Amino acid sequence: MVLLKIQPPPSEGVLLLKYIKMISKQTIFDHLQHVIDPELGISIVRLGLVYDVSLSPIQEKDGSSKIKVHILMTLTTPGCPLAAVFDGMVRDALFGIDGVNPDHDVTIELTFDPPWVPDMMDEEAKAELGF
Repeated sequence: MVLLKIQPPPSEGVLLLKYIKMISKQTIFDHLQHVIDPELGISIVRLGLVYDVSLSPIQEKDGSSKIKVHILMTLTTPGCPLAAVFDGMVRDALFGIDGVNPDHDVTIELTFDPPWVPDMMDEEAKAELGF
């Protein structure tokens, strides 16, 4: 557990201290390792499709705390027919992380800037695909 200082609205005039379980970027990446590209059979992380993960602690009106997760990722091609499938696969992979509701607390942003190229894969993925 990590102690976070969460600033209340100015009208309350006190500093609230809440304990919430901190989730690291690595926790998210570890869960995303289980998302396998259906066409290539390799993890989207190993393929280099996940560009960034950012985490933001949020204090709810009821005093509870949670983490908002933003995932910036791409696809191998802009016209990938599986684009809609990846959203569900990514959210499914994040179920079970304490403090994160994938349906409400996760934003998945697709970008094609920079465009994906095979050099973004890790060495093992390159070897598996013959690069």
